[in-house]
Amino acid sequence: MSRSYRLPVQKGIRIRPATGENLSLLTLLAVLVVVFSIASPRFLTGANLGSMGFQMPLLGLLTLAMLAPILSGGLNLAIVYTANISGLTLAWTLMQFGGAEAGIGAFMLGCVLALVVGALAGAAMGGVVAYVGAHPILVSLAMMIFLRGLGEFLTRGGDISGFPDYMRILGHGSLVGVPVPLIIFGIVAFGWHMLLRRSPHGFSVYMTGSNMKAAEYAGLNAKRTLVLIYTLSGVLCAIAGILMAARFNSVRVGHGEAMLLITVLACFLGGVDPFGGHGRVAPVVIALVILQVLSSGLNLIGANQHLSTAVWGLFLIAVMVMRSSQLRHTFFFLFGKGK
Repeated sequence: MSRSYRLPVQKGIRIRPATGENLSLLTLLAVLVVVFSIASPRFLTGANLGSMGFQMPLLGLLTLAMLAPILSGGLNLAIVYTANISGLTLAWTLMQFGGAEAGIGAFMLGCVLALVVGALAGAAMGGVVAYVGAHPILVSLAMMIFLRGLGEFLTRGGDISGFPDYMRILGHGSLVGVPVPLIIFGIVAFGWHMLLRRSPHGFSVYMTGSNMKAAEYAGLNAKRTLVLIYTLSGVLCAIAGILMAARFNSVRVGHGEAMLLITVLACFLGGVDPFGGHGRVAPVVIALVILQVLSSGLNLIGANQHLSTAVWGLFLIAVMVMRSSQLRHTFFFLFGKGK
């Protein structure tokens, strides 16, 4: 029964074409690039492009960590603090082995422990959402408060710094002119795309987000899918935390707090359905580039940082209006002729 039901549903998931969605985002990106290139001659310089290449991956990894929970019809408000507590785990491990003098082995051990901590935080949220039935917003909010309090307690409100020099390669290095953080993000984004679009788990994610009851009737283990979704989200947060530690050469509980709402904006700008069931990695990546171009462009023309935040808010409102208009147009196109 499970096999006979999967094929038509999987086709149904792919009915909505992605080319038009990508084209509209690419058009918007091109317009922004042209506008800022005219407004500032420094926009298309190697220095500015390199700066964007180093800045975007952190936001990108956190956005990918937000993507899967939204696809499942949920939300993960704890992504930033999961990243920070994972970074603290790495920092604490390095401190136990000499801090700046710690060897590669200590760093590898710290990374493994950081990934485990991120996965456990995600699994705890997923387990409560799936088996207790609590709302994802409330569960992730509780986890966010817990991780923030735990981090503040462990660090006494300060930060941990003084890491080995070889960690700078992760945060500031380049390979063939391409920033290492951007390479890491590209690999993770490609793997995330393949997992969501080409694996049984990805199919279960979309089915669970579309209709959890239907997924269970189809023979899918929706609860196990939810736990795995949040666990993998926690792993991505841990990768972001490791990269953040290498980038800033310090770890602090409050690092990246402003990124939380921007990850939601990037998902919605990339066409992810806020109610779950629809969304892809590629449009979200394009949306991330758009937001980075917007931020860098406004900075180059001398706009106030708070203005950038306000523009991002206006972007979110505009995206919601456009999505609503598109849905109404599609509805009348499909059903209006029959009346």
